[in-house]
Amino acid sequence: MIESLLLAVTRVTTMLGERALTNATGFFFERDKRLYLITNRHVVHDKPSEHFPDRLEIELHVDPENVADTVGFSIPLYREGKSIWLEGLDSAGAIDVVALELERAVLPKTLWFHAFTPAHLVERLEQVELGTSVLIVGFPLGVHDELHRLPVARQAVIASAFGIRFQGKGYFLTDARLHRGTSGAPVVTRESAPRAGRAELAWRLLGIHATRLDIANRDIEKDEALDLNCAWYADILLTLTQKAASAPLKA
Repeated sequence: MIESLLLAVTRVTTMLGERALTNATGFFFERDKRLYLITNRHVVHDKPSEHFPDRLEIELHVDPENVADTVGFSIPLYREGKSIWLEGLDSAGAIDVVALELERAVLPKTLWFHAFTPAHLVERLEQVELGTSVLIVGFPLGVHDELHRLPVARQAVIASAFGIRFQGKGYFLTDARLHRGTSGAPVVTRESAPRAGRAELAWRLLGIHATRLDIANRDIEKDEALDLNCAWYADILLTLTQKAASAPLKA
């Protein structure tokens, strides 16, 4: 038996032409019969590091009888010179989260996966307490089960008041030792009593891991990194997918 959470997360490789650039993490989100890949905006476009891929490659499991059987799937980032990912702003600025719609017609017919849905989001922010134990599932430094092509999980705790946007931004903090390659990973907590729509994937989706929090005046010779990380609130996914949800499905 494979834990359903592992099949909701996929390894992301950013590409420029045929050249691989970086590794990251993504996960599946489904709304109104539309399927999306969720990851960070800095994975698809990042001016400070001059990171400008033109497509992503992800790995998809295709055989429930053989978990090691996967296929690569390429996702273009531009069409006719325009970016095709969904992104957004909040009152404090840009959101480091994007959604890329996956066209079901071109996906493998035997695709074996799980996807988060709006039912997996937290109804009230006060339901999540400071110090709540969470998992962050992804591909730190590209590390994963290379035979079965499955991600790994890191333990973390909620490190800031979950109901209050940290520094007025659209994210909260987690306390965990994380690495490059985890960008775009889901931040989840186990659902003790799964509700309708959550039974197969019995986890609550709290956020999307983005980056490590650091401070400008840290003495890198004397002070260790804080191991605090920024995770964007998962309800941003409703905003990103709202426009697409109201549009007709492609034939």
